[in-house]
Amino acid sequence: MNLFLRKFKQFAILLAITIFCLSCAKVSATTIHPWKVLNLNTDATFADVAFTNNGQHGWLVGTKETIFESNDGGETWSQRILELGDEKVNFTSVSFQGEEGWITGKPSLLLHTDNGGQNWSRIALSSKLPGSPYRILANGTNTAEMVTDLGAIYKTTDGGKTWKALVESAVGVARNIDRSKNGNYVAVSANGNFYSTWQPGDTEWTPHNRNSSRRLQNMGYEEDGRMWLLARGGQLQFSDPTDLEKWGDNISPETRSSWGLLDLASRTSEEMWAVGGSGTLLRSTDHGETWAKDLEVENVPSNLLNVVFLNPNQGFIFGERGILLKYEPENTNDQ
Repeated sequence: MNLFLRKFKQFAILLAITIFCLSCAKVSATTIHPWKVLNLNTDATFADVAFTNNGQHGWLVGTKETIFESNDGGETWSQRILELGDEKVNFTSVSFQGEEGWITGKPSLLLHTDNGGQNWSRIALSSKLPGSPYRILANGTNTAEMVTDLGAIYKTTDGGKTWKALVESAVGVARNIDRSKNGNYVAVSANGNFYSTWQPGDTEWTPHNRNSSRRLQNMGYEEDGRMWLLARGGQLQFSDPTDLEKWGDNISPETRSSWGLLDLASRTSEEMWAVGGSGTLLRSTDHGETWAKDLEVENVPSNLLNVVFLNPNQGFIFGERGILLKYEPENTNDQ
């Protein structure tokens, strides 16, 4: 009888621990489902999206020379074919200011338009360019800022005819690179062991050790210039508002997810969305303190790789194999 009681007691303890762990891991479900799932007819993975100033005419780019055009704010998309010869290119970035736009691609491609994309011209790049074009930002007439996947940063003010190096030494192979509105950059190393920062006026990147044993997955900037980081296993941290060298406590928005989180973006100063593997989509309305899961997209047959908001009412999430989610602000009321 004593043996039976001991076994029963052990079972009860294990059951209590299991229930406790499940309750800790549970994330609530949001009643707000503002994302419309679009399945475009391509097996490509999207990398970036941009619109002209009217907010209706947009361009979507991705792997396998994939480019789509929209004339209704991203509600519908039509594939476009650009003649690139026999060259195999993965588009990495697109940016517009007014009718002037730029597209970058790997291994070494830069396209430019001054008429909203009716015509694209190829800009010659030096064979000595450190790395491949990774991101580009249109920020004035004939003016753009481009960063390579090795962290080399260049600026042109004459439509791409000449480029000025803004940083004298590259950062090395980067997993991802993000730029703040005031021109600061953060780059995560390819293996996630450390990150580096650069700000205008610096001659080289400044390396930083990661602040935990978990490798970095992604980093970026908020609207106010603060940084966020995602570590392996879905851990999230925010930098101190007054000191970017200091980081807040670890937050685990979705501890049950074995896929982890891959990207994060703020829609407003308080509302943010995080995406991850196996259709993971989370929403916070208190700047990351608490999170709720959008179960409506949980069965989307794709990892969700990136989330971007062009403004509070226009956002997109990139999946794999032609999956695109479009933000629809009219569906933000509780159901």
